[in-house]
Amino acid sequence: MKEFIKDLLTVKLFESRNLMGEAVANAVSEKINELLSKQPFVNIIFGAAPSQNEFFRALIKKNIEWSRLNAFHMDEYIGLDANAPQGFGNFLKDRLFTKVPFHSVNYIDGNAADYKKECLRYTELLNKFETDIVCLGIGENTHLAFNDPHVANVNDPYFVKRVDLDLQCRTQQVNDGCFKELDEVPTHALTLTLPALLKAPYAFCTVPGEKKAKAVQLTLTQHISDDLPSTLLRIHKHAVLFLDDQSSALLDNKF
Repeated sequence: MKEFIKDLLTVKLFESRNLMGEAVANAVSEKINELLSKQPFVNIIFGAAPSQNEFFRALIKKNIEWSRLNAFHMDEYIGLDANAPQGFGNFLKDRLFTKVPFHSVNYIDGNAADYKKECLRYTELLNKFETDIVCLGIGENTHLAFNDPHVANVNDPYFVKRVDLDLQCRTQQVNDGCFKELDEVPTHALTLTLPALLKAPYAFCTVPGEKKAKAVQLTLTQHISDDLPSTLLRIHKHAVLFLDDQSSALLDNKF
């Protein structure tokens, strides 16, 4: 493992995807247990993507008092069938939320009849259960959640909003193997905004794979701006970026 700091962001590089996933799980579980020693519950936002698979597999094996954790999910497509495996709530349910006994699991409803009311409902939940930890990834276009560059706003007045997805974001869903063709990928989603994500005192960002190498390079080398949303991790006081050998391939700091 190699480690360096860029602005306020700690960056950790691992020689394989599995080693990276285990390290994220260790760090997150240690923080959870530290917080549980001081407070009755811990509230965590989880991102849903294949990039998180190794982390989830390792996390569910950790010694954590799961019944004191409230789980939230980060974004959801609009208009997918409620049982579609590509739905992010279903993704998290399959890999994490049904694997351990959370105190509560709180889903965003991408099929709500009134999306404005759904955004307000989820905002109220986030305000009631203030986030302690956010576990997220970075998109190929540097998005955080579904805050693609054209809709990202670090000063967004909303915590949850409806967005349209850019072409690179939708193409990534095909690259990840979630959809067979671009036409199958929804064009809109509900997402937690940048302020909602960055408000979390602790952020653990997991980014493996060669297709993320360019986004990682941009994240760590370009001017901090919501034009490149992931660069904002560099101004978070307690954020850690976990990379594997492929996602870190374009960095000067190599093994």
